[in-house]
Amino acid sequence: MAARIKKGDKVAVISGAAKGGRGEVLRVLPSENRAVVQGLAMVKRHLKPRGMGQPGGIERREAAIHLSNLMLIDPKTDRPTRVGFRVLEDGRKVRVAKASGQVIEN
Repeated sequence: MAARIKKGDKVAVISGAAKGGRGEVLRVLPSENRAVVQGLAMVKRHLKPRGMGQPGGIERREAAIHLSNLMLIDPKTDRPTRVGFRVLEDGRKVRVAKASGQVIEN
């Protein structure tokens, strides 16, 4: 199955605790149907000290968000849009913003 959301995409959160937030996708976890978005869904992790020079403490980091709660930002209109696919004349399969028809390059 083709990936609708990829690393580096600009996305909007449409549901859940981080609803309304926007950010860039840092990592996609296809086996879990989740993605990590920069600055959204922040959680605290308690870390043990790991040897000399690495202190323990509480660290804030991004948690993964389910892909169904994310929508790609249309590069033309800067609004959330659904994603379709089109095969170009040269044989490449590309993602297309449904709202504007704009080809999404990544």
